[in-house]
Amino acid sequence: MSRAEVLASVDIVALRLGAGGGLELLLLRRERAPFAGDWALPGVMVNGRCADASLDAAAARALQDKARLRPSHLEQVATVGNALRDPRGWSLSTFYLALVEPQAPVADESLRFVPLDEALGGHPALPFDHAELARQARERLAAKAVYSSLPLHLLPPRFTVTEALHAFQACLGQAVQHTTLRGRLERMKAAGWIVDTGERQQPRMGRPQTVLAHRPGPGGVYLFDRSVLT
Repeated sequence: MSRAEVLASVDIVALRLGAGGGLELLLLRRERAPFAGDWALPGVMVNGRCADASLDAAAARALQDKARLRPSHLEQVATVGNALRDPRGWSLSTFYLALVEPQAPVADESLRFVPLDEALGGHPALPFDHAELARQARERLAAKAVYSSLPLHLLPPRFTVTEALHAFQACLGQAVQHTTLRGRLERMKAAGWIVDTGERQQPRMGRPQTVLAHRPGPGGVYLFDRSVLT
């Protein structure tokens, strides 16, 4: 690589809720050097030869061509860059947080979801600074989960209050009061962002639960008037 050249990429931190209730991270096995064969964040290079009209267009290309999934929520987190993160030289990465439904499938064996905590702990060891990008994306998710409906994008369009509670707790990494979250969901219902389907779901234990439907308004994320932790 020329000393005057800077590598630029768009990378995707795609998260879903795992069967055990924790967050899972989507990884792609790299086909080319450096780090060929390692598991990494899906991403694409951006330069003057690419057809992308914007960073968001490049993120859409990464989702379609590499991650091969359609998220329910996508937002840009940050841009990082230095001469150390890539062995080829100076590089930049603009990375995005993507939230997908729990049953989001993987297209083939070159993709897999792994527990986020394990990936951040080095299992598997991620190349470049991808573990740091995933950590920053998780911090963004946790910060916004305190005062917004963002965790609902980790659920199917139809869900129960208990399922919503699990999603919020997975994002925040701490307990949330059932009654507090129910109050926030009632505000969303009054604003038309949530609809009562009239259906009931019978859990293995306990009372039947109301099935709600998520109907996001403009912007896709509802802002609460107070923290979900209070």
